Amino acid sequence: MNAIRNTQYAIRKFQVKNSSSGIIFLLFAFCILHSFGCTMISKRDKAGGVPGMLEPQAISKFADIPVPMGFKLLPNESYAFESSGIRVGVLKYQGKADPDRVINFYREQMPMYNWSLLNVIEYGERLMNFDREGETCIIRLLSRGRTLYIVASVGPKPQISKKSTRPVK
Repeated sequence: MNAIRNTQYAIRKFQVKNSSSGIIFLLFAFCILHSFGCTMISKRDKAGGVPGMLEPQAISKFADIPVPMGFKLLPNESYAFESSGIRVGVLKYQGKADPDRVINFYREQMPMYNWSLLNVIEYGERLMNFDREGETCIIRLLSRGRTLYIVASVGPKPQISKKSTRPVK
């Protein structure tokens, strides 16, 4: 009990004697915290370019399928095959980004590579279907905690055969 009274007395005595230094300390602490906060915000904006926008990487496995900056290819979970103008691939990338921003990224970027958006399906994971002459591309987004996986699947369009008008015998 005496220890508590002595501590309270010492705190009051310190507060009275050092009230101006306490104010200076609080101002100093506020300035430090404020400058770290501003630095962290500006770094975040620089990394993403325009706030709210994702930028494409300079290098990707398929040059005409953009990948947002900050996502890395998972080679052990990906494959690609290309021969005689036909290509097939499943490329899996891992990174951190808001799934809505990634959806918007692909809505904006894919048309620049002549891909047409067919549809977007959202049911826990998100699927975006694109096509262009001779090929299809499916972008799949999977969230696992704070990590986002992008799976880009590319393949040839199926050849639709014209049905015969002759009756079957």
